[in-house]
Amino acid sequence: MLNALRQIVQAVNDASNLDEALQLIVRQVKASMSTDVCSIYLRQDSSRRYRLMATHGLNPSAVGRVTMSTNEGLVGMVADRAEAVNIENVDKHSRNLYFPETGEERYASFLGAPIIHNGEVLGVLVVQKSEAHRFGESDEAFLITVSAQLAIRLAHANLTDTLGRVEAKTDAHQDTFFEGASGASGVAVGTAVAVVTGKDLSAIKPRQTDNIDHEVDRFAQSVAQVREQISAQADSLASRLNKEERELFNVYQRMLDDNALGGEIIERIKQGYTARSSIAWVVNQHVQTFRGMTDEYFRERAIDLIDLGTRVLTALEQSSAPVQGYSDNTVLVGEEITASMITMVPAEQLVGLVAVKGSRNSHGAILARALGVPTVVGVEELSYGVLDQREVIVDGYEAKVYVDPNQALKFKYEQIAREDREMGERYQSLRDEPGVTLDGHRVSLLLNTGLSLDLARAADVGADGVGLYRSEMPFMAADRFPSEEEQRVSYQQHLDAFKDKPVTIRTLDIGGDKPLPYFPIQEDNPFLGWRGMRVTLDHPEIFLMQVRAMLKASVGRNNLRILLPMITSLREYERGYALIRQAHLELIEEGLAVRMPQVGVMIEVPAAVYQAKELAKRADFLSVGSNDLVQYLLAVDRSNARVAPLYSSFHPAVIAALKSIVKSAHKYDCSVTVCGEIAGDPLMATLLIAMGYDGLSMNATSLPRIKSLIRQIDLRQVQVWLKEIKVMEDAKQVERHVIKRMSELGVDPVLYRGTRR
Repeated sequence: MLNALRQIVQAVNDASNLDEALQLIVRQVKASMSTDVCSIYLRQDSSRRYRLMATHGLNPSAVGRVTMSTNEGLVGMVADRAEAVNIENVDKHSRNLYFPETGEERYASFLGAPIIHNGEVLGVLVVQKSEAHRFGESDEAFLITVSAQLAIRLAHANLTDTLGRVEAKTDAHQDTFFEGASGASGVAVGTAVAVVTGKDLSAIKPRQTDNIDHEVDRFAQSVAQVREQISAQADSLASRLNKEERELFNVYQRMLDDNALGGEIIERIKQGYTARSSIAWVVNQHVQTFRGMTDEYFRERAIDLIDLGTRVLTALEQSSAPVQGYSDNTVLVGEEITASMITMVPAEQLVGLVAVKGSRNSHGAILARALGVPTVVGVEELSYGVLDQREVIVDGYEAKVYVDPNQALKFKYEQIAREDREMGERYQSLRDEPGVTLDGHRVSLLLNTGLSLDLARAADVGADGVGLYRSEMPFMAADRFPSEEEQRVSYQQHLDAFKDKPVTIRTLDIGGDKPLPYFPIQEDNPFLGWRGMRVTLDHPEIFLMQVRAMLKASVGRNNLRILLPMITSLREYERGYALIRQAHLELIEEGLAVRMPQVGVMIEVPAAVYQAKELAKRADFLSVGSNDLVQYLLAVDRSNARVAPLYSSFHPAVIAALKSIVKSAHKYDCSVTVCGEIAGDPLMATLLIAMGYDGLSMNATSLPRIKSLIRQIDLRQVQVWLKEIKVMEDAKQVERHVIKRMSELGVDPVLYRGTRR
């Protein structure tokens, strides 16, 4: 059964469209379970009815004609209950509904399993037998397993098929869109450019070229490079392999010959296709052939083909200029958002980003917000290769990506974009104004930085300093640990950029979702593993070098503050503080006039929340890292799109923790700021101000909006809101209440547009 399941899933993956996938499923499930019938019913979103879309056993003419609602028939019963239904004799069941056109009167037994994706019943998978027979537990378990495995693939295939019909203009719909999570607010209308890695050959779509000779030359150069790599690998392992094993490398070489894969790819290029898409097309054709074979040895050869195709494609992309130019309104679409992905496109030409993976709080999304690029992430069902060169709208407010929009929809979003630009101009007029509420309460507005481009943007927004400088950014950009002098130069840039304003530099915070390529940390659960201060306390040589660089950079400036991340105990803080004192004394002994800086603690784990009083007694300041704090309080991986809806800073437990922290800090006259993403969320910012936080630190894109918001609210008023939500038990209820109160107060709705995630 496991082998049968693997074949079914693979067949669906290899199908070119939804109809083909459905036909493959019904044929293979029927054969695997030895039933007389297998059928699939899919939900029609427009009517909420389930339509027979494929069958092997019922009359083929019934496909597309038979439909039923959740209160009709046994199929409707499966959909309504969202669980399997096993009937021995359908004639005796009250819910049985007979459709003469199907010819199903010949079949007495029925087993149906729901196809569920993201909590929604997308369809029903049914098997039937002619004799009265109750299917066994193993049959039921197998059908449920097949349905669960196929759910996301059917959802993906359905959307891909819809896009194909839109492209063919045979079934166009003005609102064809994908939904995800908002990565960065704003809207963009542009042309999609798919960024496909070599490992995802199936997502590379055919693309034609007029320069065939150039493409043939590029392919030939890539093959030569791969041949050298294979030869080098064979030589390095020669002493450890026997003759038969070494022959495998020769097989790889022969596959690249002109009378094998290499020749087929060249022939495809000569038909007018790019080298990149030709490699993918030829390899995919052979992969599908091998995967369709029953012999396990030959099925496994598909992996060899993918590996070889990936090698050649990687060489092609690394050894040449970009495959294509970029339009003035490029929307990059890919598996994930990375810094290298973003830097592929000139800043003035990049208008939007879309990613299959990630969440609002992934580092890619944080980078996108810092750049002010509208972004939608976590669009799990997106077949991004299909979008290549299509016109799209990226709605970072409502987390939607529209494909081939009509003129009315484009006009609507162009108007929203104009409003955003106008609001940006109004923000600019507030650059030199303080963040003061209507009743005179001052809130320090600080920046989160880490990239050099942040410094260029900082001067435009009128920040009161830096609340969080992510010092790991220079470490992540290098191919080794930066030297003390290299670090000093980087820190000094930030200290000089803000002169007399405070600059809070967080010590190296790696691990979790921030690995260093030259210092790999392999763990089953990295977010609960060796990260933050745990790493640097175990490697004091790294910590001391970094602190010395910070202190040297502060000479003559004296606006440095040092922040210790991932503190879970007083002992960790004391050890970190002692090392800072050690570095300070060393530099004094070396003759440098270095002041001991303020040292603070990041509150980002529940243990620190409960020890906030003790930490506030000892530290000079506290800083709440809300991204991780919310993650740990709610047990939600903030980078996992599947559970992203559960990640909410409005959760009553999060609100309670935030109130507790600020109360503990102020009891000992310890200042406290929030440097997580919630500081730049207009709705949460009002609550943080009401709680009494001394400062909010955010990216440069968010700061002008938050400053404008603060200047439109009354502290006493928002403190009333905080009391009102105290009795609320649900995150959405809290969020809706704040939106309602903002509207009643007359706050410009453009300021909090898109906060309803």
